[in-house]
Amino acid sequence: MIAGYEFVVIGIAAVLAGFINALAGGGSLIVFPALIAIGIPPVAANVTHTVALTPGYLGGALGQRVDLRGQGRRLWIFMLAGAVGGIIGGFLVIWVGEVVFHILVPFLILFASGLLAIQDRVRTWIEKRANQTGSRHGEGSAIIPVGLAAVYGGFFGAGVSVIVLAVLAIIIEDTLTRLNALKQGISFSISAAAAVFFLFSGMIVWSLVPIMVVGSVAGGVLGGRLASRINPVTLKWMVVSVGFIIGMIFLLQLVGVPL
Repeated sequence: MIAGYEFVVIGIAAVLAGFINALAGGGSLIVFPALIAIGIPPVAANVTHTVALTPGYLGGALGQRVDLRGQGRRLWIFMLAGAVGGIIGGFLVIWVGEVVFHILVPFLILFASGLLAIQDRVRTWIEKRANQTGSRHGEGSAIIPVGLAAVYGGFFGAGVSVIVLAVLAIIIEDTLTRLNALKQGISFSISAAAAVFFLFSGMIVWSLVPIMVVGSVAGGVLGGRLASRINPVTLKWMVVSVGFIIGMIFLLQLVGVPL
């Protein structure tokens, strides 16, 4: 039974997640540990937060729909690859079970924090690469890498956008703006496919889903309105720091260090 104050905690975490995602990314690093903190088992926390935050990915994709013009064919191909990978990742997280996933949690959080930390460097590298010509292959070559990134996204999710964007930039020759829009659609397909798969898992904490959906949307709107007043770089490093601290706490608990 979830206590009243725990709903408040998750609601606040969801608002922060939406706010952070709108400005810097990495909101999962806030809401996932918050679910575990109120006693939700790791797999159930992962499943629940994936389902609840999926609408945010749709919002991101719709927000860049203008930049998707002329990319219809590749969008549907990559979204299909993303959906298949997302389902496989979702299956794997259910299959490994609570014991194994509990062991993986600190490493997943630290990995996601690391991805967020290097996000700007990846973006800079992508911008430089986007100015190069004749060094990349056809979009068909990206299907398998995108699918593999989607497996990770369905399994955990945090940081998957960084991986997908890097894969697209390595293989496809296009502008960063168009590749980022493509990434938004792929990220949505990954999350949505995993979320649909999780609907039949019996592990979703449904009582928390509405407040998480509303909170994340409200946080996203707030983040959009305050975007000009808040330094996203500062916010990003705050999230990275929190992520690393949380990851290390989980890791120390895993190895039996008393805290």
